[in-house]
Amino acid sequence: YFMAVNDEKIAPLGSQDRRKNGSFYPPYISIAGNFPPASCIFSEVMNLAAFVGFIIAVLRYLQLKNRIDKPWLNFCCLVTFSIGCFGMTLVGNYQIFNKMTIHNAGTFMTFGLGTVFCWMQSYITLRVNLNNEGRNAGIIRFLLSGCITICMILYFSFMPQGFHVQATQCQWAMVMFFLIFLSTFAIEFRHSRFDAVCTHCGHPEPVRESL
Repeated sequence: YFMAVNDEKIAPLGSQDRRKNGSFYPPYISIAGNFPPASCIFSEVMNLAAFVGFIIAVLRYLQLKNRIDKPWLNFCCLVTFSIGCFGMTLVGNYQIFNKMTIHNAGTFMTFGLGTVFCWMQSYITLRVNLNNEGRNAGIIRFLLSGCITICMILYFSFMPQGFHVQATQCQWAMVMFFLIFLSTFAIEFRHSRFDAVCTHCGHPEPVRESL
């Protein structure tokens, strides 16, 4: 964002200024990451975010695997956010002005499925109630899920009407709420330990002696 503003590709967030020749674009996240060199950083950040998000989804799935009474719901959360993470890679690697269809599909996968994931995890948090912290964590997640949903509704309401300043503010706020939501998993993760075990399943090799 700061690089795109410095290069005069987008208008500052919250600014009504536009150049007469139209060289200033609204500060949508996708447009801020459309032009190099900002596009290079944007792609790298989105790929890393997709990887980290997928790891969080897997760890959360493993944490709830033997504790939830509805295994299918836990599995749906994993699949939903995994597809959303794949959408992040599409958003980062296919710039909106170059491949708009693929970019918009990735945006729908990221924000749409990401919102569904947030609501499902909020419900699961109250349902499982790990270490008797589910109520407090669940309330926080329900509030964040509501904020994300409201921002999304406002974003899709403002954008077709040409209220780009308000739409971009809702978009940036929605992303911040997403990041805060994911950070709340630290509440439960601090009670769990994840170990990676490597075992050799083949036949033991014969011992050879040399004279």
